[in-house]
Amino acid sequence: MSTGLIVLIIVVVVVLLAAAMALPRVRERARLRARERELGQRRDQAASQHRDEAAQLAQQADAAEQRVRIAEQDAARQRAEAQAQEERAQLHERGLADDELVSDDERERFAGTSAVPEGSTAEAEHGSAAADGNHADVAEDERAATPAAKREAE
Repeated sequence: MSTGLIVLIIVVVVVLLAAAMALPRVRERARLRARERELGQRRDQAASQHRDEAAQLAQQADAAEQRVRIAEQDAARQRAEAQAQEERAQLHERGLADDELVSDDERERFAGTSAVPEGSTAEAEHGSAAADGNHADVAEDERAATPAAKREAE
């Protein structure tokens, strides 16, 4: 055999030995890269899932806040209605709304009371006191005829 052939065989054997020794390292690096890719995909999937849940929770929070605003508005309306009812109660207590307690067909029966001051049945037939320009006088007469005003006068 010639020396060139022997050198070639030795070089091939050395290359094969080097490849055989490097092959497990290359395979391990390839497996490591594959695991890293899989881990990256899992991270992306988990992050996406958490973002979806966060968006859904944010929508639920927005809806809850809107329901709270509606409830606050309802509460404000109810407070206003309660205040209006209290004001009506005070008007009735002071006798300033007695006319609301008497229907039109009962006006003659209650004539002369704070509900129907004297002369107002005739005014109702001939027009309102405001049309005659006596609205302030009628209001003053009504206040004077109320039980509360009578008590204050005594």
